[in-house]
Order: sequence, then C-alpha cells, then structure tokens
Amino acid sequence: MAPPPSIAPHALLIFLLQVGLLLSAALLLGRLARRLGMPAVVGELCAGVFFGPTVLGHLAPAASAWLLPRDAGQFHLLDAIGQIGVVLFVGVTGIEVDFGLVRRKGSIALRIGIAGMVIPLGAGIIAGMLAPRSLLAGSMNREAFALFVGVAMCVSALPVIAKTLSDMNLLHRNIGQLTIAAGVIDDAVGWLLLSIVSAMVTVGVRGGTVASSVGLLAVAVLVASTIARPLVRLAFARCQRSPEDGPTIATAVLVIVGSAAATQAMGFEATFGAFLGGLLIGSAKSVELSRLAPLRAVVVSVFAPLFFATAGLRVDLTVLRHPVPLIAAAVALLIAVAGKFAGAYLGALSSKLTKWEALALAGGINARGVIQIVVATVGLRVGVLNTTTYTIVILIAIITSLMAPPILRRAMPRIVETEEETERRRALAVFRGRLPDADRDSEAA
Repeated sequence: MAPPPSIAPHALLIFLLQVGLLLSAALLLGRLARRLGMPAVVGELCAGVFFGPTVLGHLAPAASAWLLPRDAGQFHLLDAIGQIGVVLFVGVTGIEVDFGLVRRKGSIALRIGIAGMVIPLGAGIIAGMLAPRSLLAGSMNREAFALFVGVAMCVSALPVIAKTLSDMNLLHRNIGQLTIAAGVIDDAVGWLLLSIVSAMVTVGVRGGTVASSVGLLAVAVLVASTIARPLVRLAFARCQRSPEDGPTIATAVLVIVGSAAATQAMGFEATFGAFLGGLLIGSAKSVELSRLAPLRAVVVSVFAPLFFATAGLRVDLTVLRHPVPLIAAAVALLIAVAGKFAGAYLGALSSKLTKWEALALAGGINARGVIQIVVATVGLRVGVLNTTTYTIVILIAIITSLMAPPILRRAMPRIVETEEETERRRALAVFRGRLPDADRDSEAA
C-alpha cells in the first residue's frame, strides 16, 4: 500500500504565508484594540475581516484569490490550526475556573443561563417567521429557518467571553466566574438545539433524536465527574515526579484534546468537551499550575489570535450596501441584544445579585463571537442560510463582542473585590507565569 502523498510545496507556501500574515495582523490589531481601551480579541476578530472578502477581496481581488484560494483542501489547513487553537484556549479557560465556586453557585448560573436563552430564542423565532422571503436560502421552509434564527440569537460565545474576561483581568472575579459558568450552560443547550434544528433540516427531527442528544449530554458530564476525574488526578500525580514541565504540559494537552474529541464524537461541539477537560485539570489537586504557565502563554499569544483571525475570513460585509439586508441586520441586532441582555439581567436580579453585578454579567454573556460564527457556518452548510443572512449573523457576533468591554468597564469598578477573589487572583497569577504583584500592577494599569 502506497503512503499518502505529502503536502504540495505551493500549498505549504500558501499555508505558511496565511499563518504568518494572519498572526501578524491579529497581534497588531489586538495591540491597537487594547490601546483604544478594548480587549485584544476585538482586533483579532477584525484581522480576519480585513483579509477576507470585505476588505482585501473587495480592494485587491487578485491578491485575495492568491492568498486565500477557494480550494477547500487549502482552506481546511487553516481551519485545522484554528480549531486546535480554540480547543486549547477553551481548555485553558476551564483550568482557570474556580470549580468550588461554580459548584456552590451552580443554581444561579443555571437560572441566568436559561433566562438568557429563552427570551432571545423566542424573539428570534418570531423574527424568522416574519423575515422577507429574500433572506431564506433557496426553497428552505420558513419554520426551519425561524428555528435556526432563534438558535443563532440565543447562543453565547464561550471563547470570546473567556478571552474578553482574560484580556480585562476579570477571570478571578466572582462575576467573571459566574459569567463563564452561565456561558457553559448556554453553550451546552445551544449545541443541543443546533443539533436538533440541523437534523430537522437534513433528515427530519424525531423524538428519539432529541432524547438521545439529551442523554449523551448527561453521559458526558457524568463520565467526566466520576470516571475521568480520578484518572486525570492520577496522571498528573505521576507527572509531578518529573523535574521537567514537559510531561505535565503534554498530559494537559492530551486531556483537553481527548475530551474535545469525545464530545465531538457525541455530536456536540468540541469546545464543550475542551472546557470539561480544562475543568478536570483545574480541579485536580495534584496539578502545579506554575508548570502549565508555558502552555497558557503559547495558547493565548499564538493559537487563540490565529483562531479569532480565521473566524472572520468568510465574512462579506459588502452585502449590507443593499437596503433590505441592512434593515434586516439592524432589526436582528436589536432583537439579539435586547433579548439576551434582558434575559440574563433579569435572571441575575432574580438570583439576588446587585444591579451592577447583573449589568456586568448580562454585558459579558451578551457576547456572541465565534460560537455564533460556527452556528452561521452550519446554517450555510446545511442550506438554511444564504450569504446575506450568514453575513448578518456574523455582524451580530462581532458587534456584540465589541459591546461587552465598555459595559464591563462601567460596572466592575462598582463591585467590591472580596478576599476570596484576591486569593484567586494570586493563584491565577502563578498559572499566568507572573508574580501576584505584577498581576496587580497590570490590572491597575
């Protein structure tokens, strides 16, 4: 049996140039975003928009076609490194979550997560039923389109929420931890709804499909908490015997990637499994977080910016120059923001959080980012969305991601930092590879 052929020299050249240019643009625009008072993730998302059809494809189509050829195999190389990036980044975020706080506040996170989904889901379904026919793809039936719009309106973006909180040094705060926990619930329910709607469009939804999806979700959480947790703890206890950091880092990557593969095999998004893997690592008492600091540095500085940059490459904002798509985009944005914000805010108030805590939490969970981009990509692939509606969904993802930082910046100074949060900040400073004093100085800046 002949071995598989190697990658062609020209394809390798294009791939290396794509990675180099996207990473450079993501880093430069990320630094510019921070200078303007926004998290770096905002600039990183815009890097992909710049190299995509919106800017480069419009101003220099020949250069765009050479750098980003339409060949699926070529583009999948870039997609692959982006997927590795988001899986590792979400896993690292899971490591930083205070598992004890999430366990104590789980009912609050559940209430906020569900409230933040129900209102925008209902509003999105109504909007989909009333949308102009030109926004529907081909002969797609309106009911399926409306359900898909509802799902797109209600999901949150765990990677973007995590990156925003990380950029703003808010992951150690209780509100940051609650936002992450509520985001996980949104993610889990969102992927469940997405799998149901996708099945409805492609093969037709049945009661067994829904039941099996819910059952698999419960199995994933049960296996992670009962079987995987002691195995992970034992693996890291053995790694600690080595004087080098390599075995600990390699084991962490294996846990994150393996967990991601498991949930992907179940029909859920890989990022959900990656987050569970991160939680397993963070809750293992045998892990020295200082040994994982090099992994976090590479993931946050290289892989995550690459993923956020690749997320914008398929966006074409030039379709909004026509009146109908522009009006539809404005209405969809209003529904998405009002529904998600109102649901999360009311859910937080009903959980006896203060108005400033509710504002910060609603502002953070309102960020759609890349999860909505993934949902839009699925909709485009299965034929629910056309190019115009795909772009509208992506636009909502970018704008809601831009909205989170100013809301958090306004609300968080009015929430007093507790002693528990201070201790958590010191622990995270070790994981991030810097002393607590340095962490405090950067936070004050």
